[in-house]
Amino acid sequence: HDWRKLDKVARRRHRDYVRGAGDNPVAPVAKGIARDASLLCFDEFHVSDIADAMLLSRLFSALFDRGVVMVATSNRAPQDLYKDGLNRELFVPFIDLLGRRLDIVSLNGERDHRRRAGQTQLYYTPLDQQTQAALETHWQKMCAGQKPEHKTLSVQGRTLDLLCAGGTGRADFATLCQTARGAADYLELTRHVSTLIVENVPVMGPDMAGAAKRFATLIDTLYEAGTRLIISAQAGPDGLYPQGVGSFEFARTASRLLEMCSQAYWNRAREKA
Repeated sequence: HDWRKLDKVARRRHRDYVRGAGDNPVAPVAKGIARDASLLCFDEFHVSDIADAMLLSRLFSALFDRGVVMVATSNRAPQDLYKDGLNRELFVPFIDLLGRRLDIVSLNGERDHRRRAGQTQLYYTPLDQQTQAALETHWQKMCAGQKPEHKTLSVQGRTLDLLCAGGTGRADFATLCQTARGAADYLELTRHVSTLIVENVPVMGPDMAGAAKRFATLIDTLYEAGTRLIISAQAGPDGLYPQGVGSFEFARTASRLLEMCSQAYWNRAREKA
C-alpha cells in the first residue's frame, strides 16, 4: 500500500550488501527486488523526506533498467511531489525519471470522496472544557467498565507510555509526536490496541514541521493497520498544519483523518478487530 514498505526492504538489503557492494550498494538491492517481482504497485505514492527521495531515485533507476514495471496512484502529479520540501532541487532528477519512464494519467477528480463519508463524533474540536468532557465520556464508554492501566511499549531503545483499557489506548499528542518517534513506534502501538485516542493535537506552525511529519506517519500507520481513531484537536483536519515544510503534502493527512472519522471506516475497522 505504501512505498515505505519498499523503502524498508531497500534499507535492509542495503545494510546486507553495503560492505561488498563498492560504490554502488543500490545495485544488489535492485537485483534482489527484480528477482522477486516484475511488477510493483503503489497506492497513494508520496515522498516526504529528501533522504528517502534520493534512495528511491537510484533504486527506481536500477529497477527500470532491469525491466521492472511500476503502477502507482497518487494524490499529486509527479511535478508536485515533495513540493516545497527541503533541498527539493536534489529530488528533481527523480521527477524527471518518472516523467520519462512512466505514462502519467490524470483522472481529473475534483471531489474528495473521503469528505462524503458519513461523519460520526470521533473528532473533537476545539480544545476546550466541552471537548474534554465529551472525550472523557467517550473514553469511559470505550473502557467498558475495565480499570485503565499504564502500559509502556519498548521500541528500538525508545519507550512509549499510554493508558490502556478494553483494547483502547490513550496518549497525548506531545508523547506521540513531539519526541523521537518513527513508524516502528506506531506499528508497535497498533499491535497492542484496536482503538487509539489521541489528545490535544495543536495547530502546528512552521516550527513544528518535525511533529507534523510524525503525526502524518502516525495517521498513515493507524490507517493501514485498520486501527480506530478518536481525536481531540485545536482545529479541524484542514487547519492543523496550514503552513510549513510539508504542509502541501499534509493535505493528504487531513483527507485521511476525515475518512478515519467516518462511520464507514469505524465499521470496517471494527470488523477487522
